[in-house]
Amino acid sequence: MNTTPKIALVAGATRGAGRGIAVALGEAGHTVYVTGRTTRERRSELGRPETIEDTADLVTAAGGTGIAVPTDHLEIDQVDALVRRIDAEQGRLDVLVNDIWGADHLTKFDLSLPEQSLEDGLRMLRLSIDTHAITSHRALPLLNRHPGGLVVEVTDGTAETNAEYRKDCGFFYDLAKWAVIRMGQTLADEVRPHGGTAVALTPGWLRSEAMLEHFGVTEDTWRDGAKTDPHFLISESPAFVGRAVAALAADPDRARWSGRSLSSGGLALEYGFTDVDGSRPDAWRYITEVVFPGKPADTTGYR
Repeated sequence: MNTTPKIALVAGATRGAGRGIAVALGEAGHTVYVTGRTTRERRSELGRPETIEDTADLVTAAGGTGIAVPTDHLEIDQVDALVRRIDAEQGRLDVLVNDIWGADHLTKFDLSLPEQSLEDGLRMLRLSIDTHAITSHRALPLLNRHPGGLVVEVTDGTAETNAEYRKDCGFFYDLAKWAVIRMGQTLADEVRPHGGTAVALTPGWLRSEAMLEHFGVTEDTWRDGAKTDPHFLISESPAFVGRAVAALAADPDRARWSGRSLSSGGLALEYGFTDVDGSRPDAWRYITEVVFPGKPADTTGYR
């Protein structure tokens, strides 16, 4: 494994998977630029308390260097300024993680397309697709300046599980998450001539800050969430997908994954990392083999 310190940009690192990825890269000793719309002075439309400054502090505390840069990735001039800053301060970019989302409040379940808000649905697509496209368009020239760059497109679900329409999530969510998988495939072709690698990566059932609140638990008491939904026992902390990205960044042979749709649980089996509790939850295999067929909750053999 290559442990040389790298320069990383985690776009959308305020909370959830983005924060977990940024901190894991910090644990590996990397310099991590973390972006988002929620700062200690300003909150995004989500209205949540997590900030990019908090994420940067966690990166530094973990052993890396965290640098918070307030950025709305729908605003091209802000993304341009971000890339110029990284170039001026570091002269390179080794890892680009596109984890921009911020649309949980727009997600409506079990509604047909005509029943959903068109305005909210289009806003979701802008937040989840346009942001990734803008950031890649502006950041790839810096990433491609040196061989061996890594692009990680973070989504929800693998290519296999998303191959069928996720009717419960609805038209806009399904389209958004499938499009990001496609971005991982297409960006692989974009970076390959420059010696780079691009993948799509999904966490499993993520114990984000919002998910913990939804279940009325904390990271220390998360297993109590099984009283509400027994399948919650397959869930994983944000650190797990973070360690997946850190493992990819450290792998000199990562090009073998380029263009692939990957999961945190699948990469854990390959690289040997664990979640914070020492387990290796393989959530998407569990969802496919236990949840979808309607079997009773039982994580034996899945974590």
